[in-house]
Amino acid sequence: ADRLKVHLKERGVRHDAIDAVFAQGDNAGGEDDLVRLMARVDALSEFLASEDGENLLIAYRRAANILKIEEKKDSRRYDGAADADAFQQNEERTLHAGLAQSGPAIVKAVAEEDFAGAMAALAALRGPVDAFFDEVTVNADDAALRENRLKLLNEIRVALEGVADFSKLEG
Repeated sequence: ADRLKVHLKERGVRHDAIDAVFAQGDNAGGEDDLVRLMARVDALSEFLASEDGENLLIAYRRAANILKIEEKKDSRRYDGAADADAFQQNEERTLHAGLAQSGPAIVKAVAEEDFAGAMAALAALRGPVDAFFDEVTVNADDAALRENRLKLLNEIRVALEGVADFSKLEG
């Protein structure tokens, strides 16, 4: 794995993209298919060079930072599914629907080693994620609404981390 990292860096691949793929859940246990690792790194690098990739990385960071702060403050994790019936704004519903569609598509694409397809599924989330952050106040006064919105942010984090550990990306 270390030799592959050196090879990829020599090819000019972003070191943080390499780290993100190698740290991802599926690979943390020791992915040994070098061709599959290279394909995933190449697809992630290409995605991050696109406008969708750049903006989705910004949105991921925003979601992850909000969750980190609120989970620390509340001494709990906001995992589990958001309650679609509790959404009050169209942007919440649209994002939830996008995640419901993209999440399985990402998992399927990664399982089939269609990393470009996984990136395309991520790109489809850009609009709904941007609209959510533009129009929705996550830390609402209503505790149940706040919790539901934090769970929705966690769904963003989970969807993106199905492809790579986005926390390793520098931007």
